[in-house]
Amino acid sequence: MNQNNPINTLNIDDTAYETFLTKKFKSRKPYSPSNPNQVVAFIPGVIREIFVKKGQDVKKGDVLLTLEAMKMKNSIKAPFNSKVKSIEVEVGKMVMKNQLLIELD
Repeated sequence: MNQNNPINTLNIDDTAYETFLTKKFKSRKPYSPSNPNQVVAFIPGVIREIFVKKGQDVKKGDVLLTLEAMKMKNSIKAPFNSKVKSIEVEVGKMVMKNQLLIELD
């Protein structure tokens, strides 16, 4: 056994595996489930239009905003019936991937 890189045991589906873990694997970001009430950008782009206001009731499929990325306009829709809790972006502003756009209640 190497003291700089000891053998580790991983349990996957009730089976134990002995392996060496890399530095990259050890420093990875832990998985966290996404919050269904947060609408996030799936790609970097520019907000072109916002169709809702804070406190507005929306139905599943209603268009919340338009995100332009690579000359394509993407309609971001409500995933379920809810109320708009907050709008975290402005028209004309650049957003990054996974940036919070709208929070639903």
